[in-house]
Formats: sequence, structure tokens, C-alpha cells
Amino acid sequence: MTQFAIASPHHLATQAGQDAFRAGGTAVDAAIAAAAVLTVVYPNNVALGGDLVALVRTPDGAVRCVNATGPAPARQSLERLRRVHGEELPLRHIDTVSVPGGVRGWASLRTFGARLEWADLFTAAVRLAEEGVPVARSVGASIAEKRDVLAADPGCAEVFLPGGTPLATGDLLVQPALARSLAELRDGGPDAFYTGPLGRRLVEGLARLGSLMTPDDLATFEPEITEPLSGAFRDHTVLTSPPNTQGFSLLRALDRVRRLGDPGDILAAGAGRLAAVFEESNAVRDLSLADPRFAKVDADELISRDLDPGERPPGPARAGGDTVGISAIDSDGYAVSLIQSVFNSFGAAVLEPSTGILMQNRGRSFSLTPDDPNVFEPGKRPRHTLMPVLVTKDGEVAWVSSTMGGHGQPQIHAQLLLRSMAGEPPAQAVDAPRWIVGVQESGDTARTVYLEGDVPDEAARSLAEHGFVAKPVPPHDEWLGHANLIAVAPDGAFTAASDPRADGSAAIGRT
Repeated sequence: MTQFAIASPHHLATQAGQDAFRAGGTAVDAAIAAAAVLTVVYPNNVALGGDLVALVRTPDGAVRCVNATGPAPARQSLERLRRVHGEELPLRHIDTVSVPGGVRGWASLRTFGARLEWADLFTAAVRLAEEGVPVARSVGASIAEKRDVLAADPGCAEVFLPGGTPLATGDLLVQPALARSLAELRDGGPDAFYTGPLGRRLVEGLARLGSLMTPDDLATFEPEITEPLSGAFRDHTVLTSPPNTQGFSLLRALDRVRRLGDPGDILAAGAGRLAAVFEESNAVRDLSLADPRFAKVDADELISRDLDPGERPPGPARAGGDTVGISAIDSDGYAVSLIQSVFNSFGAAVLEPSTGILMQNRGRSFSLTPDDPNVFEPGKRPRHTLMPVLVTKDGEVAWVSSTMGGHGQPQIHAQLLLRSMAGEPPAQAVDAPRWIVGVQESGDTARTVYLEGDVPDEAARSLAEHGFVAKPVPPHDEWLGHANLIAVAPDGAFTAASDPRADGSAAIGRT
């Protein structure tokens, strides 16, 4: 008998993961099945046109990172981007669309222990796209907020504003073109997307919208399989993703907590000191993180680096936070933390009509400043916010953590981990009030702190005393991310929770 657990930000995705487990699949199968459903039911956060980063643990105890972050089109150039856009790329534009890596990421992840057939993982996703699904609370709020952005793109307008009326929470979201694409992907495998007719139609449709992406850009993309970054904290090992992702920020923060003497009040009266750590980590990321295939980027140096007084980026980067995280584990020894995204809400707000595929705006992360390590180059991956997390003790999984939250992901993971190590079960840890330091929207600064209304007074006072400017938001606000957390007890029992800030659920069962 096999025990399993899965948590995701939408209950229908969690159900698809459960179904995969009950069909004999592993945590790998369950995570992919859930991710496929999320591309249908949570389009403000994830789509087939986005990227993926995942950690996968196999029964031999090895943990690997699948980095399926796509590069810039080969025909694009810094000179053209500067000529068209000036000093900075716009938030949403066809030029922010980078090669989507997520589908090949699923294929790579399967090589680490999938038991089900590829086609089996798409049954629920195809059905939900074809028959329709009630608009989730998060999706409905995002459609209302981004109405004008969606209306400007014919593909988005047709799907999300049918007849000119925005879909609201509870309305039926039907996506026939996406259903056909998912069916084609189901039947043809990942090559249908990267070298087959589905990919060709996608590239041709994007070209009509001004994209410089070519079929070769899709065909030549392969995920990078790497060793994870790891760091010791207390008596655990914390594993996350290496550059071009911001995983180092979590290890850096935990290292600074250790340097502070590992104070037990770091989430309360010590919150200001922790916020200062996060602020500096954000600055290190904005100054130095880039694709290590194109720039000199050393993860150990990023973790150990202390900035000189006044050494800060010219302006803190705005990083999107519209992402999904899936946590899955089984008692056969598989565990997956999977993060997938379109970057900002609805990505580039470019939905290719013939395929129904929404595209990410991850290229917006590139700098257009020539001497920046993260400067745009053809074939280069932008620096990335996605960062999965696994925590082990004596080689066995202790927690599987995943979250949405843009640049705040390492901060959310740190708060979850500190709470978990203090003995809080997953439901309590993900429910607890949070705060995040840094720029989320126009007008913010590096010292803006998004503070949920139920954050304890002593934490709020500490943040203010350390010079952070509070930006209050309601309790359980989406600005503070969607976390999904699984804990493993010493006897092997699983507990799991999905964030009340999302529309998700967690499930534990046996097969």
C-alpha cells in the first residue's frame, strides 16, 4: 500500500493529482497531471506558454532540478529592443514573450519516475477546457483587474471577455481552442508542441502578432537538468534551484539568520532584522543574478556576498508573482516541488487564437542596460523568480514546499520553514499572516513591506523600527502568495495544506 499527499492552488488540479496516484502513478505523475489542469483553470497564473522549474526526489535519495526556463528568440537583438522600447521593456508586449519551457519540463520530469503514460496525464485538462470550468475566485478577480489589458488582445478578449463582458467568479470558462491543443499534445507527446504542427501553428500565429520567435527556437529548446543548490540550516538540508533562478536568496536568508544567532523571535520582535536580510538579498539578486551560460554567476558567491553601504541597484526590479506551485510526495520515495508560471497576471496578455495558448511575459525580466549581467542576448534565459524547495533530514524528506509570489518567493519559503521548524503543522504555517519586502507595483520602493492586517503588533513595530514602510493589505491577500506545503513525520506520515489565499486544496490518501 502506497501513501500519497498533494497540495495545489486549485481543487480540480489537486483532484487530478489524486486520480493519477490512484491510477498507479507516482508523485511525478500526480504533479504533472495537476499542472496540466492548472493551465486550464488558473490562466492568470499559468499556461502552456510559460516556464517551469522543479525539484524531484527519487527513491535512491537523489534530488535533481529540472530547469525548463526558455530563452529569448534567436532573431531578437538588444539593438532592436532599445530602438523600439528605449531603456526598459514594457510590462506586456509581444517582445516580452520568451520560448515556453513548461511542456518540455513535464517531459523531462517524467524521466525521473513516471509510471503512467503521457496521454493519461491530460484526461482531466482536456475535458475541463472543452466542457468548461467555473471561474475561480482568483481568476475572476484578475479578469476584473486586467479587463483593459485583456480587451486589447483579440485572443484574450474572446476567451475572458466573451461578447465584451468580463467573466466573473462562478461563470463558465470554456476554451475550445485550448482543448484541441491539449488533445493534440496528449496524442502527439511533447514533440507536438516543439517540433510538430501544434508548435508550428503557435509560432505562425505569434509571428502575425509581431513575434520574432521561429520554429527553430522551439525545436532546439531543452531543459537543463542540474544538481540543486543546498544549504544546512539547523539539522536539516534545504534544497532549491540554482541560477538563473533566485533560489540562492532562500539559502542566503537562512545563512543570515544563523549569523544572527538564530534568534527564536525572528518572525516577531526580530522581524525587522529579517526584513533587512530580505532587502539585501533582493538587491544582490537585482545586481548579479543572470543566466550562468552567458554571465559570470556563482551561486556560492551570491549566498555569501555582503553589500557595501550604499551598494544597491539603480532601481529595484519589479517582479511578477502570478505563478502556481504544486507539492507532491508518495511513500515509494518520490517527491516533487513544481513551480510553473506566466510571470505577470495573464503573462504578456497575448493569447494565440488558433491554439488558445496564452504566452508568458518572462522576457520582461531582461535588462536593456549593456553592462548589466542580465542584459538581453539572443538565446539567453532571463533571471527567474521560480524556485522550488525540498527540505530533508538525514537524507529523508521533511517538507515539500512550493509557492507563488514573484520576488517574494524566498521570503515566503523562509517564513514557512521557520514556522515549520518551530513545530507548526502545514495548515497553521500556510495560514499564518505574512509580510514581504520589496517592489510589487508602481510607487513601491526597496523598503516597502506588504503587511497582512493580522500580522502581530510586535512584528509590525519591529519592521517600522528598522525603517520599513508598511503597505497594509487584508489578511490572506494574494499579494502574499499561494503556498502549498507537505510535512513528513518521523514515522513517515504525511500532513499537507493548501493556502487559503488561493482556490486550492490538499489531499492525503492511500492506493
